[in-house]
Amino acid sequence: MKKTTFSRFSLLIHLHIFLLTIMLFPSYSFAGEWKVTPIRIDLDKNAKSGVVTIVNEGTEKLNVQMKAFEWSQDAEGKDVYTETEDLIFFPKIMTIEKQEERILRAGIKIPAVAKEKTYRLFVEEIPEPRKSEGINVAIAIRFGVPIFVKPIKAEAKGEIQKVELSKAVVTAVVKNTGNVYFMINSVNIRGKNDKGEEIFVKDINGWYLLSDVSRIYSAEVPQEICKDVSTIDVQVVTDKLNLSGKADVDKTMCIK
Repeated sequence: MKKTTFSRFSLLIHLHIFLLTIMLFPSYSFAGEWKVTPIRIDLDKNAKSGVVTIVNEGTEKLNVQMKAFEWSQDAEGKDVYTETEDLIFFPKIMTIEKQEERILRAGIKIPAVAKEKTYRLFVEEIPEPRKSEGINVAIAIRFGVPIFVKPIKAEAKGEIQKVELSKAVVTAVVKNTGNVYFMINSVNIRGKNDKGEEIFVKDINGWYLLSDVSRIYSAEVPQEICKDVSTIDVQVVTDKLNLSGKADVDKTMCIK
């Protein structure tokens, strides 16, 4: 089985473009040429399959191919993809004429039991080479549709395991302790002085955090502010629950 971390998808022959803010839209268009809707599939004991519509909004025919990957995250919370045969999907390759749409059907062979199963079904354009200054250039747009297979009983839980300040850097360890994913919308870090006044503010964008995975968020505090910080408050806002953590600090924690 082939495993690939998200950071290893790179420009080799084709340029693979990954769009990370898919939770904000019911569909997503790629450079005005084609779109996928919906941008996720939720499966459970009552819904063992789903459909995705691929719409060709361009002026030329579109060729795409589909590949299935199991989606996990490593010890640092980075996405890891492993080729899988757990998913059933059809067709595996299709041609869509201009201004037309086609249906892609997908289902799961084995349902989740105690813990959510997570996959991505990648829809990748098979581009026609285009000449640019005498060089053949092929650009492939690739989009991974998240597929979540819910457990029998879903429990969304999480915690901030640690908040600390060391060498003027705040770190917060967020862990998903439930059996389903949650989407971290933001991590809000606030440094307060001994009067309770906010003198340091840092907001960090989040991402999916899958079941039983931890991720570290960090922020550097400027030296001129750090010496006056007495407490650090961290608030994590997700689509399912909110988490909070706190740490008392002193000036020695600002020394680099």
